[in-house]
Amino acid sequence: MSYDVVVAGGGPVGLMLACELAVGGVSVVVIERLTEIDQTVKAGSLNTPSVEALHRRGLLPALRAAEEENLAAFMRGNAPKGRPQGGPKFAGHFAGIVLRGDLLDPTDPDLGGNGPGDNVKLVGQQQLEWILAERAAELGIEVRKGVELTGFEADEDGVTVTTTEGTVRGGWLVGCDGGRSLVRKLAGFDFPGTDPEITAHQAMAAMEGTEELRLGWNATPTGVYAYGPMPGRILTVEFGGVPKDRDAPVTTEELQDSIRRVTGAPVVVTGIKTATRFTDNARQASTYRKGRVLLAGDAAHVHSPFGGQGLNLGLGDAMNLGWKLAATVRGDAPQDLLDTYTAERHPIGAWVLEWTRAQIAVMRPDRHARALRAVVTNLAETVAGTTYLVKQLSGVWQRYDIPGDHPLLGRSAPDLELADGSRLADHMHTGRALLLDPSGELAASAYGYRDRVEVVGSAIVERPQLAGLLVRPDGFVAWAADEGHPSPVPLGAALSTWFGAPAVTGAGGSAEAETKAVGTAS
Repeated sequence: MSYDVVVAGGGPVGLMLACELAVGGVSVVVIERLTEIDQTVKAGSLNTPSVEALHRRGLLPALRAAEEENLAAFMRGNAPKGRPQGGPKFAGHFAGIVLRGDLLDPTDPDLGGNGPGDNVKLVGQQQLEWILAERAAELGIEVRKGVELTGFEADEDGVTVTTTEGTVRGGWLVGCDGGRSLVRKLAGFDFPGTDPEITAHQAMAAMEGTEELRLGWNATPTGVYAYGPMPGRILTVEFGGVPKDRDAPVTTEELQDSIRRVTGAPVVVTGIKTATRFTDNARQASTYRKGRVLLAGDAAHVHSPFGGQGLNLGLGDAMNLGWKLAATVRGDAPQDLLDTYTAERHPIGAWVLEWTRAQIAVMRPDRHARALRAVVTNLAETVAGTTYLVKQLSGVWQRYDIPGDHPLLGRSAPDLELADGSRLADHMHTGRALLLDPSGELAASAYGYRDRVEVVGSAIVERPQLAGLLVRPDGFVAWAADEGHPSPVPLGAALSTWFGAPAVTGAGGSAEAETKAVGTAS
């Protein structure tokens, strides 16, 4: 059977991409070697762009339910035995330096004030994968579990993929198959970067003798460790090179020895529920596309998980690529639209790699690094320092290079409240672009794009100065203008740049007929 797109890898990134392709109207199959969701301890939170993206697809209620489940489970469980650090609300960490929520600048416009998704963050990777699997099922996406990609051959018209169940033909192949991506290797993508210098262990384990452990992140003379907040959760970071066999299961003896070396406490590990080891190998493909083969998520970039960037970076890749690849498959994309995928996402991936490298430098136990850590800690204890670090780690700084001079251009669109009580995200569930046209004067320019752009003619409550806002399917602003300050880029030019040529319309059509008036235009 033939599909428009074959996605290799059915983790959160692969499922997110598949869902975006499906709402874009193309056929997709997902190949996943595992039969069940991997329960290894992984990412435990989502950043702002990820929550915004999922909210725009109608998944915010599911995220809220998952977060409430996590909080309830934590309250039901017994707190880990150890010496509590105490202190105010946790706002994240940089290199294990805790960022305090009470030091965030409440007047910073980038922190909060962006609608219902503001306070949703504590959703684990396994929970998100389950939510996206449910979404994929609702969209009728075929997900083949227990099937492994073993090879492929690409030609001018598509890609023939070989799997453990046979062959499948696709117009395009996207590797979302993780840091050791076979798609990346077989396609010949280069993968330059820096070699690892740490071995870290992360586990959920039964332990005795933990009374000397301090909750939260702690630097010691031999490394860094984190204990809690869930009972039995432990993470150790050691600077002594990479493990001899990364594929071997983590034993109780290996985990126990690492805990003792880093913490100095006589901890006894009596059992392991789940455990993994990782390094700070940091590499990035120089391009995310070679012909009809593309990469997303860890297949395109690997790095240490400190700062919680990996999952969120991959979700951003999927959102950026999904609508562009769907438009290319449909045949209504501008000629170079797919090239903007690497152009927009590669710099953000490079930034993440640099920030994870910086955190490794601050974690080192040598004297120079500990002096640097003291300086960074002092900065993190100021309002300006904490606000800066949290904004960077939360992803609110992310911006694409889009022509124009409006401050919203290239940024994730705020979840604006409209006059009828709806919000911007409510109009993006279908995966189409959105044009907010409060005056009703922009609809004529968008006529011919009705199959790709929804026009909403409602007053904008929160930013009444906005004369118009064009939001791409991935939620990023492609054009904006304020009353009395027209954009130097015409709306028509922005529409053709991102959505190609307008469709040929039949006789009797009108711009007014294509406008969805959901309130009184102003």
